[in-house]
Amino acid sequence: MRGTITAAATAVLLLVSAAAGAQTPPPPYGPGIDLETARKAVAAAEAEAKKNNWQMAIALVDSGGQLVTFSRMDNTQLKSTDIAMGKATTANNLKRPTKAIQETIAQGGANLRLLAVPGVMPIEGGVPIVIGGKIVGAIGVSGAAANQDAQCATAGAEAVGGK
Repeated sequence: MRGTITAAATAVLLLVSAAAGAQTPPPPYGPGIDLETARKAVAAAEAEAKKNNWQMAIALVDSGGQLVTFSRMDNTQLKSTDIAMGKATTANNLKRPTKAIQETIAQGGANLRLLAVPGVMPIEGGVPIVIGGKIVGAIGVSGAAANQDAQCATAGAEAVGGK
């Protein structure tokens, strides 16, 4: 089972890298983001959502893909909780924004195989957090249109020095 998952993850990385042109390799993983920094990122994402009157669920995972902190604003649709978590883990585990996965799948053909990989959430709104040239985690946001989710996730990542 572990071998199958590893093979599937490797295939995803190869497909996404090929589709993205693979100009520069993604940064390596670093130590997981600490709670204080994670809370700053979530607060910035939440502030962006409030500024635009969007109700969002915001998940932040460490470089190991484990939840560090989470926020669900009042009146956020319930399924956004799972979606935000999925976007965060996908961005972390594939070392790229979920928009890249979404665009790869949109090309069709062999790229559609990505949909069969367990745990991949191919919807814009998940962004890796890179600090000091290393991925320390990722933030995922859900509750509005995918590009609006990404706007809030990017605000969160940028607030702590990452993108």
